[in-house]
Amino acid sequence: MSLKDCKIIDLPKIEDPRGNLTFIEANHHVPFGIERVYYLYDVPGGSHRGGHAHKGLHQLLIAMSGSFDILLDDGRTRFKYHMNRSYYGLYIPPMIWREIDNFSSGSVCMVLASEHYDEDDYYRDYETFRTVVTGSPA
Repeated sequence: MSLKDCKIIDLPKIEDPRGNLTFIEANHHVPFGIERVYYLYDVPGGSHRGGHAHKGLHQLLIAMSGSFDILLDDGRTRFKYHMNRSYYGLYIPPMIWREIDNFSSGSVCMVLASEHYDEDDYYRDYETFRTVVTGSPA
């Protein structure tokens, strides 16, 4: 995989004077079945999350409230996304390193995942990840 496989997905937005509605359907709006949903919140100022890659897991990250930055890295190239709209999702396929930081006060990051939690699916050491994807250490 490369950063070319990562993309912002514009989710449906039904506008209504009573409040807007956005919905997500597995294998329609996201290119995977949804097996797990979790969210990050109350992240202290200056903290970061992520710092890992997945071997086989697909994810969609959404800023449900507030904003945050997501740095993506495929072992060759890095790109940063600023997430601040609840109707945009960032699709991250397997084998992409991610770091999440710059959380605004009250921000909520919701994650849709293609699989149940499995610790064996993680690369938590960047050097190991980079060696696997490029064939050589950093």
